[in-house]
Amino acid sequence: METPPPSTPRTEPTDADVEAFKQQLGRPPRGLRAIAHRCPCGQPDVVETAPRLPDGTPFPTLYYLTCPKASSAIGTLEANGVMKEMTERLATDPELAAAYRAAHEDYIKRRDAIEVLQGFPSAGGMPDRVKCLHVLVGHSLAAGPGVNPLGDEALAMLPEWWRKGACVTVAEPAGEGESE
Repeated sequence: METPPPSTPRTEPTDADVEAFKQQLGRPPRGLRAIAHRCPCGQPDVVETAPRLPDGTPFPTLYYLTCPKASSAIGTLEANGVMKEMTERLATDPELAAAYRAAHEDYIKRRDAIEVLQGFPSAGGMPDRVKCLHVLVGHSLAAGPGVNPLGDEALAMLPEWWRKGACVTVAEPAGEGESE
């Protein structure tokens, strides 16, 4: 797979981004802080969420993958046993285990910079197992290559989900893009 190009640094969500999120997940965003990565099609595919939702509920998943095309492709990897194989490798490959622990520490550091969730794990099973490839891929896309080795591996296994076009189409708000 051709790895998606890195997106611009995290950005504040626009009204169009919020609308894309609603279409992608079928609900309004909760705890949305920023767009952490954009798909090559231009739509958000990873959002940064607050460690605590507006109602006070802890939400330890800092990077949330929103693109249904990418999510579906990741679900296929999960169904094919990739998580089990990765977890087994963590138990036998000390270098991989150390790099994955560093990814866990990076995730916690980024989340704690927003709000400390004392006693809550990072996400995706880090640092000892692989529980959710969606989280690991979201972390890789948001943080960039080399931060989460198993997220990078899963990302490299994915088809080019963006090649057939955007997962959603968001109309440009009235007045934007018009010249006078």
